[in-house]
Amino acid sequence: MNIAVIYGGRSGEHEVSIVSATSIVRHLNKEKYNITLIGISKEGRWFYQDHTQIDRVKANDSELLEIQQDSHREVMIVPGGGCTNGIRVAGAGNIFVNIRIDAAFLVLHGTYGEDGTIQGLLDMAAIPYTGCGCVSSGVSMDKEMTKAIWRNAGLPVLPHLCLHSGDVAKTEWDSGKLQKLVAAAEKDFGYPLFVKPCSAGSSVGAAKANDFAQLQEALQEAFKWDYKVLVEPGLNPREIECSVTGNGADFSALVPDEEAHEARSLEQLKAELQHPELDVNKVRSYLPGEIAPTHQFYDYDAKYTDPDGARLIIPAELSQELQDTIRSMAMKAYKALDCTGLSRVDFFLDKDSGKLYLNEINTMPGFTSISMFPKMCQAAGLEYSQLLDVIIQQGLDRFQQRNSLQTSRS
Repeated sequence: MNIAVIYGGRSGEHEVSIVSATSIVRHLNKEKYNITLIGISKEGRWFYQDHTQIDRVKANDSELLEIQQDSHREVMIVPGGGCTNGIRVAGAGNIFVNIRIDAAFLVLHGTYGEDGTIQGLLDMAAIPYTGCGCVSSGVSMDKEMTKAIWRNAGLPVLPHLCLHSGDVAKTEWDSGKLQKLVAAAEKDFGYPLFVKPCSAGSSVGAAKANDFAQLQEALQEAFKWDYKVLVEPGLNPREIECSVTGNGADFSALVPDEEAHEARSLEQLKAELQHPELDVNKVRSYLPGEIAPTHQFYDYDAKYTDPDGARLIIPAELSQELQDTIRSMAMKAYKALDCTGLSRVDFFLDKDSGKLYLNEINTMPGFTSISMFPKMCQAAGLEYSQLLDVIIQQGLDRFQQRNSLQTSRS
């Protein structure tokens, strides 16, 4: 099977994507897959990569994939081209070569990767891809929209305010409109407050504010990354995460699941994962883990630049009842957003009140060998390479199901 691993991207998480993609390339079963590398520059240009990179990163664990920007290897996507003609690579003399692939493995974090844009592009090109579809990716990337859908589904989310860039002119931080919004946040939430861009991942642009001066600074930074910004109360939380895989609502009629909203016991889950005829499309949640940051919160530096930024605890030290609740709620959150393929669902467990809140969902979580998503799956019995097999097959099945739908009356 020919798999195109697409990584990099025009995103604040460009470097993280390269690390994730390197790990995925190392773990894809060479007996099953022929790998094509497509790297996207920070400017958003696509380039076909030299195959020798694969051998290099497989031979040396300290090596990373690169994005070689050769104008003679620039990639074009052709609407309607499909697996045979949908990806073309520029060559000398304005000659284009078609690259045959069976599916694209998307390893793009953040904007232009998780927000539905590349998903829509590949839908137009009729190329199968891994993960969530166009709509669920776009909605899940927007924290305000995600919370609205979860709240409508009866799931617990933190109260919040959403500020738009039009509300806060950069030169008018003392404007009446901002004062009213800040006053509402101070009255309803109190300090500390958390500020985060609505559509950015890896805590890019997020900050904790303990007073108005810090809030002003945090808003200025957050608006560099998005035109919408969330302001939430600062809890004293434990940060709990849960991996979910499956093809959700898209396949509910094709794959009956009496336990669609109930987490199977760990013993049942492990037995399913070891079954030779594993139903990859069934929605499953895995063993919850906990992030114990050493920083004020689990910010970008704690995640990626500080080796001592956090402890990863798998399984999370929770009662069995609470683990089951988290796993069940993670599946409900996943299905409410019509997710497919994979996602990591993040929770806050308030240390003071004991209340559990959904925080956000990540439809392309970190995928290094030490990242939480694969490690939580592994703790339940789904090894890294097998997990990649599951994700690829889900993408193929989702494409086949979608492709079978009628699009014309004639």
